[in-house]
Amino acid sequence: MAYLKDFRLRIQNNDYPGFLKIWEEYCYGDQPDGEEIVAVLESVKSSELARSFGLHVERILPLWRELKDPKMSHSALSLIFDLQTTNSEELADLATEYLKNYYPNDPLVLEKFRLIGLRNREKFQSAIRNYELLTHMKKGNYVYHSAGWGTGEIIDTSLVREELTLEFEYVIGPQQLSFEKAFKTLLPLPLDHFYSRRFGNPDQLEKEARENPGETIRLLLRDLGPKTAGEIKDELCDLVIPVEDWNRWWQTARAKIKKDTKIESPKDLKEPFLLRQEDVPHEIALHKALETKPGVNATIQMIYTFLRDFPETLKNQEFKSYLEERLKTLINEETLSEGQKIQVLFFLEDLHIPQSAALVDQTISQMPTVAETIRNMDVMAFQKRVMQEVRKVRKDWAEIFLDLIFSIDQNLLRDFILSELDGKETKETLKQKIGTLLLHPTSYPEVFVWYFQKVIAPKSKAPFADTEGRNDFFEGLLILLDHLEQKAQYRDLGKKILSIITGDRYKIVRDIMQHSSIEEVKEYLLLATKCDTFTDHDIKILHSLAEVVYPALGRLRKEKENPTDTDNVIWTTKEGYKKVQERILLIATVETVHNAKEIETARALGDLRENAEFKAALEKRNRLQSELKFLSDQMSRARILTPDDMLSDEVGIGSVVHCSDSKGAHHRFTLLGPWDADPEQNILSFQSKLAQAMKGRTVGEKFEFQSDFFTITEIDNFFDWKQ
Repeated sequence: MAYLKDFRLRIQNNDYPGFLKIWEEYCYGDQPDGEEIVAVLESVKSSELARSFGLHVERILPLWRELKDPKMSHSALSLIFDLQTTNSEELADLATEYLKNYYPNDPLVLEKFRLIGLRNREKFQSAIRNYELLTHMKKGNYVYHSAGWGTGEIIDTSLVREELTLEFEYVIGPQQLSFEKAFKTLLPLPLDHFYSRRFGNPDQLEKEARENPGETIRLLLRDLGPKTAGEIKDELCDLVIPVEDWNRWWQTARAKIKKDTKIESPKDLKEPFLLRQEDVPHEIALHKALETKPGVNATIQMIYTFLRDFPETLKNQEFKSYLEERLKTLINEETLSEGQKIQVLFFLEDLHIPQSAALVDQTISQMPTVAETIRNMDVMAFQKRVMQEVRKVRKDWAEIFLDLIFSIDQNLLRDFILSELDGKETKETLKQKIGTLLLHPTSYPEVFVWYFQKVIAPKSKAPFADTEGRNDFFEGLLILLDHLEQKAQYRDLGKKILSIITGDRYKIVRDIMQHSSIEEVKEYLLLATKCDTFTDHDIKILHSLAEVVYPALGRLRKEKENPTDTDNVIWTTKEGYKKVQERILLIATVETVHNAKEIETARALGDLRENAEFKAALEKRNRLQSELKFLSDQMSRARILTPDDMLSDEVGIGSVVHCSDSKGAHHRFTLLGPWDADPEQNILSFQSKLAQAMKGRTVGEKFEFQSDFFTITEIDNFFDWKQ
């Protein structure tokens, strides 16, 4: 294959003179490589150089005659005749003699010579390939239509009319094709070809695919060449394996493929699966991969994945000794980080190397930065294993676990830490740690969502799994959802929160509202209306669920609130008031007009019953109208906060409260209206639970929130603080 790269480079650059120069040199060689000749001819056949090259392709004939492999010789000659344009007497004689020898007992040889142009010898390009196709044209055989009709079954053939009748995969009804068109578009398929079997007997292929998925993938790769996971799905899903069964089937097939010594699995999803020429034992594949001298982390990941997938290879004593030597060399010669050293020691421990377990315990007991080391490890199984060792040999294990519970990435590891900390001696410390999530729900979004699911799980005994805790976490979840909508990197997490809330017909919402006070439910509804993730339909359902528990909310919603009632006043700053005014103006003058145009454009598409664009536009109009009405109603209750509204000696609206918790940590909270709330800046809605817990308190007084006690140390005026 020494020339192939140069040939392809010239083809890619459309460099015909350069290609022809190398071709002249190549044809004078004395050591023919059948695979290379076929690869070169296939490459040029599909390029823009093919037509010009047709005048020179036959120069390879002396080298072709030296080929020993009959299969390669036949493929190469077929390509030579596909490309040739000279139609010389020498080529005519060669094709005639070759086909008579290749098909010695064909009674229709002379008739086929006429059809492929060898009788008059004027034009016989693709003579070998066309003769093969004619020989293949028998009832019940299969072909592939290269112009998009898919696999076809031959129903009838007529040499007299020079046409055949077929039924195709992607065309309805029988189709007649002349031989002339057939030569240009049809490729013969053996009866055992993947496409033949999929079209001819899909039920049998499905049965075999379910019984032996690995063999089916082998068949596909053999006949169709290298394919990515996505391309394999395109060929099999629904055509062989039903859509609803695909994920389960592919998981089984993937496990079989990993163990198949003839299929080379890709390292990346975008790369294809390959069918090897020969079986390659897994031990040899790993050995070759390690000989490329990958980095330490890549080596660890490679060995871990290998031993996880092929543990039986350790029965091979020679391979086990090689792996042991490789790991000992790695740990002795490389400058390893603490995490890398621990992982290599784990490998040696699994290989039952003496003293490895003792070295693991010794290393972990002396490790200065355990939490950071665990976070920096790539293999999750080893991360958990280190934690288990830490639990056994470190007295400060609880502090390490408390550090990790918010900073580790995988939920499975958080589950392990939670179970270890939820013991008699550390339960209270764990509760205080989890309680910080409620104070700052936006600080650790993934952790908050993970723990929310723990809290609401049936029969959960986790900290805050009581009624009050579940209610507080639900409120925090709505605050978090509103926050995440502005963060593109958390789009998937926002979708997950939505599915949690709306799942099982809003079961979580129904359960929580059932055990919430009317004030808490009002707060939930207010927070929900700030979340654009909820559709207008979602908001209506949330209100309906709330009114089932508290019918008075329905009356309040229908009646116009009394603006003089201080309980119904919506306090806001000038900035907050202006922001809502601008939003109302934007809806009324821009978004509503734009939406009207969307409705008209969608209406023009016709068939309003099945018009998704029209339905979406109407849904958007309903949402805009609901938002406009909601904001307008709130504006009628709004009251701009002034210095005269401030209380100087106790916590009230507009207070900046400084307080310390039971551990002495300092916190500062600003209490404003819901339009100005910003959890990231510690600005709380005056209607929130934490604000209500402080309300009316003075300096020196204590209040309780989430099982922790806070002492108010100072009360400032928002307007003074703002200046």
